[in-house]
Amino acid sequence: MADGGEREELLSPSPVSPAKRLCSWPSPQAHHPRGSPGAAGGGAGGVGSSCLVLGARPHLQPESLLDCAAKTVAEKWAYERVEERFERIPEPVQRRIVYWSFPRNEREICMYSSFQYRGGPGAGAAGGGLPFRRGIRLLDSGSVENVLQVGFHLSGTVTELATTSEPAVTYKVAISFDRCKITSVTCGCGNKDIFYCAHVVALSLYRIRKPEQVKLRLPISETLFQMNRDQLQKFIQYLITAHHTEVLPTAQKLADEILSSNSEINQVNGAPDPTAGASIDDENCWHLDEEQVKEQVKLFLSQGGYCGSGKQLNSMFAKVREMLRMRDSNGARMLTLITEQFMADPRLTLWRQQGTNMTDKCRQLWDELGALWVCIILNPHCKLEEKSCWLQQLQKWNDLDVCPLEDGNYGHELPNITNALPQSAIHSPELLQRGTTTITNLEGWVGHPLDPIGCLFLTLTEACRLSKEFGALLPSDMNESRPPVYQHVPVAAGSPNSSESYLSLALEVALMGLGQQRVMPEGLYAQDKVCRNEEQLLSQLQELQLDDELVQTLQKQCILLLEGGPFSGLGEVIHRESVPMHTFAKYLFSALLPHDPELSYKLALRAMRLPVLENSASAGDTSHPHHMVSVVPSRYPRWFTLGHLESQQCELASTMLTAAKGDTLRLRTILEAIQKHIHSSSLIFKLAQDAFKIATPTDSSTDSTLLNVALELGLQVMRMTLSTLNWRRREMVRWLVTCATEVGVRALVSILQSWYTLFTPTEATSIVAATAVSHTTILRLSLDYPQREELASCARTLALQCAMKDPQSCALSALTLCEKDHIAFEAAYQIAIDAAAGGMTHSQLFTIARYMELRGYPLRAFKLASLAMSHLNLAYNQDTHPAINDVLWACALSHSLGKNELAALIPLVVKSVHCATVLSDILRRCTVTAPGLAGIPGRRSSGKLMSTDKAPLRQLLDATINAYINTTHSRLTHISPRHYGEFIEFLSKARETFLLPQDGHLQFAQFIDNLKQIYKGKKKLMLLVRERFG
Repeated sequence: MADGGEREELLSPSPVSPAKRLCSWPSPQAHHPRGSPGAAGGGAGGVGSSCLVLGARPHLQPESLLDCAAKTVAEKWAYERVEERFERIPEPVQRRIVYWSFPRNEREICMYSSFQYRGGPGAGAAGGGLPFRRGIRLLDSGSVENVLQVGFHLSGTVTELATTSEPAVTYKVAISFDRCKITSVTCGCGNKDIFYCAHVVALSLYRIRKPEQVKLRLPISETLFQMNRDQLQKFIQYLITAHHTEVLPTAQKLADEILSSNSEINQVNGAPDPTAGASIDDENCWHLDEEQVKEQVKLFLSQGGYCGSGKQLNSMFAKVREMLRMRDSNGARMLTLITEQFMADPRLTLWRQQGTNMTDKCRQLWDELGALWVCIILNPHCKLEEKSCWLQQLQKWNDLDVCPLEDGNYGHELPNITNALPQSAIHSPELLQRGTTTITNLEGWVGHPLDPIGCLFLTLTEACRLSKEFGALLPSDMNESRPPVYQHVPVAAGSPNSSESYLSLALEVALMGLGQQRVMPEGLYAQDKVCRNEEQLLSQLQELQLDDELVQTLQKQCILLLEGGPFSGLGEVIHRESVPMHTFAKYLFSALLPHDPELSYKLALRAMRLPVLENSASAGDTSHPHHMVSVVPSRYPRWFTLGHLESQQCELASTMLTAAKGDTLRLRTILEAIQKHIHSSSLIFKLAQDAFKIATPTDSSTDSTLLNVALELGLQVMRMTLSTLNWRRREMVRWLVTCATEVGVRALVSILQSWYTLFTPTEATSIVAATAVSHTTILRLSLDYPQREELASCARTLALQCAMKDPQSCALSALTLCEKDHIAFEAAYQIAIDAAAGGMTHSQLFTIARYMELRGYPLRAFKLASLAMSHLNLAYNQDTHPAINDVLWACALSHSLGKNELAALIPLVVKSVHCATVLSDILRRCTVTAPGLAGIPGRRSSGKLMSTDKAPLRQLLDATINAYINTTHSRLTHISPRHYGEFIEFLSKARETFLLPQDGHLQFAQFIDNLKQIYKGKKKLMLLVRERFG
């Protein structure tokens, strides 16, 4: 099937097409219009010697006048016009015209064989599979052979080399061309895509790079004209013999029609020649498979913009832009095909019927579609009749019911996308007015669905772009993202006094659009589009290399923006719901700083405001004589992009702080702007962190001015978040202590003394004070003894204050901080004792009690443990409660202190603990060793084990037995068969406790008998009880 493409042409006669125009011939007596019959043969060689091997011109040898003229004619004139214009065309002239008619620029081949891939992560891997790249590899590997150019037709074979899984395959490729454009392609690979396949690319590049190796002949009609009757008959018969299975039916059909005097074929003068070039009336454009464009757009739209289809559609839009940039008429042609499929999208009807809005992905695609039509309508190279034709087509689409409306607040009656296109051209002169913008309605230029500023900016910069010769693409070229290079092109050609260029106008237009005061539109999509358009335009501005002329333009526009009044977003007074200028001001600040620092700081400080988060008085929208009248009802707006806008405000402030490093006055001014206009504690904290990093570089000395700013910002964060919930609060507190440590001991003393305005009692004791007096801080600051004592004294004072304010959370920390000062420690202990009767929990009291025992105060620990026991209540089924370990520890402590302490604690245990297993564990531990082994000074231990028949253990034993009885009845109430085994083990443990007193076996037997009588209905369980206990 490698030659399937050519078979179709040979099997049936094709209708006359631009690639096969009719070529007539004169009678034998007439002059040959293309030269004498013998001349076409090229000399003694006749037809066989008409091959022209094209050698390259010697290095630096100028082109001949013949080649100069032939290049121009080949590019501008259809070959039929040349034939009509001149009665006789010398054969060398014909050949040079044919030679120069093939495309010469590889960039055009690339444009029609790949999407517009630019650099970035993964671009190399993605670009490796592009037809253009594959075509280069095929060419470099020597896969192109049998190349022949006959007139305006190029043919050859391209071989795909064998792989481990596929054998080598050879494809026949045919290309027709006219006026340096490929007009049709055929390849045996059966490629079905918008773009040319790799085999067409390989053959095209072979012709461009190796023209001297291509055999070139004149159109086949010229060769046939030189033959006599015998030669023609021999030629036809040999041709039929070589391809008799394919062409014989077609040949017989043509012969029958020619022999019939009334046939249609005999009514036409001449015959088609696929190698003779295009007719005068044929449109001169590159081959574009319209059906494939339609099918692929339809497919992508059916996927709803997901599964990568949105990316593919955006790549098609980028291809349209690329075509427009190269002034290729297929740009508008391709956009028309895309628009037709967009209008045929069945979802439009569904959305209209349901009254629902488009999806955001679909809106983005429609916005791009509209912006491209603006570019076409505003194209200065577009003729008036073409514009009129486009506008008629746009009006037809506009008249369709499914044509969507523009998104966003653009008037009470929203115009749809096509209706607004002619108006964009009207806006263009307004954009060029110096220093004037308007906010008389809700329409903003940046963020508009048709992107007028972006279109005008691109139009002006394209006129200044340096065109580079594409040449032979190297493999690395497709992976590199190279910024465009611009030059100044004077607006008034030939006027030496003109100080303006299209490049400076482009910068001016962008600055005016970005600086326009405009009300934030409603809706998430429209607000997001404002941000995206602004960032896109700024990224294009950053590609401009600012020379003296552009810097002057920048300074002039910045001054106008600052003095622009209510028409400028950077004016003295702005509307409460005006779009913020933070991102724009960041660009202006960075661009102006090396040239005009005063202006850059003034502008950036002015842009720091965010009136939507401030009250109307602070925004100044009612106190100024030129205040703006609100164009929307008074309300609290829904700014869906507010988080992004606040982050941009933070970025602007961070940029200024970095630039002002070391300048105390500027830093103080910036700090006051920040404190006035930034309302997010998280963003101020980020600013503080950024300032700290910049002020404390690892490779140079610390900048104290910026470090103090970081501390000030951190203190503000502490005040802002003190009474509000913030999940990063702990991180913020730790960072502030680190920052204060870096500033010095006076900063630490200051935050310790004013802790109540910055921290909660828990934060102050557990983080701030503990870190301030830590060994690490002392070493970091190299503190002497008086400084250490000062910090320790402040920490102890803080600890006692916090313990008084929040004893539940701070008592333990206060005790820890006051360990080295007896008076302070006693005060902290007393605070804990006083608070024990109040709101402290048993776990807090147990923790403090364990701490006191660890520090060598067992009696104080016992007192606190007793208080904790009075707060505890352990139910019969809470045998895994976390407080059990504390209870066991408290009993062990009292047992170790002596019989009196144990006797005092056991009533508390009996009252608070109702879990039988816990009570039996306590009872067992108390009978294992003698009490009073802690070695308290002044006390002696008897060394005797305690009896369970006497106080205080008798009370504990009775309580334990009762707990087992109560627990048994509770468990039997809702017991299931799968728990029978566990219950029998529980009774076994209960028997161990019952048998401790002398009459215990009688009590246990009576207990079992009662169970048998009460729960005799649970026969299987009672059977198990009898088997184990009798």
